[in-house]
Amino acid sequence: MGKLTFIETPIKDLLVIEPKVFGDNRGYFLETYNQNDFIEAGLNLKFVQDNESRSIKGTLRGMHFQKNHPQGKLVRAQSGEVFDAVVDIRKGSETFGKWYGVHLSGENKKMLYVPEGFAHGFLVLSDYAVFVYKCTDFYHPEDEGALIWNDETVNINWPVTDTQVLLSAKDSAAQTFNEFLRKL
Repeated sequence: MGKLTFIETPIKDLLVIEPKVFGDNRGYFLETYNQNDFIEAGLNLKFVQDNESRSIKGTLRGMHFQKNHPQGKLVRAQSGEVFDAVVDIRKGSETFGKWYGVHLSGENKKMLYVPEGFAHGFLVLSDYAVFVYKCTDFYHPEDEGALIWNDETVNINWPVTDTQVLLSAKDSAAQTFNEFLRKL
């Protein structure tokens, strides 16, 4: 039996992953990725890029995706706390247009496996958060797309009000879900 527990979500292929934490008076140890555990869970993945960001409270990064080079992602908050959200944008999926959200933190150590074909974003709830993720494809800046974080059609239940959100100029100008649909 592996040291990672894979928990299904209401969206097919989207998994919350809980690592087994080994702790004592010195601190703790855990595995954040184990290829054998992933293969046993049906995820035969090749990660090619690791990313890390540090953001202050209220920062919302997302909802990002790549159009022609979609990335699967294994995401987690190394420190601090975030509300992580995804939207299924896989054509033909039974849950197309549906969203899922989960709290990830340095304390709960949960991870989220986001398959290819999802828009992804997170909101920092603590004073700051260090967010790390592994990707199954390289980032292609010319291929990026984004859905607006507060789209009324998708209606993600973010734990924040509009006045508390810090966005990049690019994320502020992201397309609505209906604009995305017109381009399919």
